[in-house]
Amino acid sequence: MIKSLYKSIVSEKHRISIRQDLNKLVSPLYFGNRFYCNCCGKSFRTFLPKGNIKRENAVCPYCGSLERTRLLHLYLQNETEVFGRSLKVLHFAPEPCLYNKLYKLPGEYVDADINPAFANHVIDITAIPYPDSYFDLVICSHVLGHVPNEARAIQELKRVLKSNGTALILTLINPELTYTFEDESITTAAERLQKYGEPDLCRLHGADFGARLAKQGFNVAQIDYRLALPQEVVKRNSLGDGRRELIFKCIK
Repeated sequence: MIKSLYKSIVSEKHRISIRQDLNKLVSPLYFGNRFYCNCCGKSFRTFLPKGNIKRENAVCPYCGSLERTRLLHLYLQNETEVFGRSLKVLHFAPEPCLYNKLYKLPGEYVDADINPAFANHVIDITAIPYPDSYFDLVICSHVLGHVPNEARAIQELKRVLKSNGTALILTLINPELTYTFEDESITTAAERLQKYGEPDLCRLHGADFGARLAKQGFNVAQIDYRLALPQEVVKRNSLGDGRRELIFKCIK
């Protein structure tokens, strides 16, 4: 009853902000030297677990970064010009720890989500309200698996990119699946959790995900960036097992 009352009084956006502030307050309980979060620059004796099937050492206690977020930040920092040039950037489902860095950069930064609690710009990824060839870079992490019309979403990402622009796309991958599994008869959260592994997924991507992106006209490179990093960095930053962290670099 108290939880329902709290939700009815406090908006989702403010609840998220309160939760982030509380996490920062209690994070000193986890301080140590075993793990390091490159997103917030703090060290911890442990990260927090995450997921329906718990992934150990997944979440930074301070900034809330996940394995994929920390890896993506390293990739952006080391392999792109986003921190060194004035670019037009579109960022779907912006992770707070990345948003806090990217919105301060010169150029134009558009954070986007269909839920106003998660971004300043309410944008449907299947109908992006920007002209053709507008953005230099699109970041889209763990969004496409939740979108019913995935093909249309990919087409829109490609449309708003400049020629030779880059989209960095991540999703949950089951490498044991040759082809993406999706069944329109699966409609309830319980069924989706059982079949896809998360209650709000529309499909579970397989080894063909890169081909699905290429089908819409992208030149696609599949990057396991963990392999480019020293093993001590992978372990200390807790950069995952590759199911959520593969980066699909898509060039228009």
